[in-house]
Amino acid sequence: MEEAEILCDRLCIMVDGSLQCIGTPKELIARFGGYYVLTMTTSPEFEREVENLVGKLSPNARKVYHLSGTQKYELPKQEVRIADVFMAVENFKRRVEVQAWGLADTTMEDVFVKVAKGAQSSQELS
Repeated sequence: MEEAEILCDRLCIMVDGSLQCIGTPKELIARFGGYYVLTMTTSPEFEREVENLVGKLSPNARKVYHLSGTQKYELPKQEVRIADVFMAVENFKRRVEVQAWGLADTTMEDVFVKVAKGAQSSQELS
């Protein structure tokens, strides 16, 4: 996906032979993105504390997945400031052992996964 984002002027995403969306990488990220991706790895017993932290940062955050202490959330950009996230995580690290964490902008891969999942969900309903 990184190569497509860099090399292509326009992209389309197809699911099961059906066109789902088309546009420049920047347009698609703006249309289907609009969030930061926060990933944090702690011991599994601290998952609830991570959920509470994320809930305080962004009431409309969405948990993408959790597996063996690693949790991934989408934080709407209009609700959070990057500086606030960094400060909150640094304070959190004083109380809880955080093995790894990261904050990233939406990527084309995130957009692709979101569009593909949305198309599959709508196909299952019909």
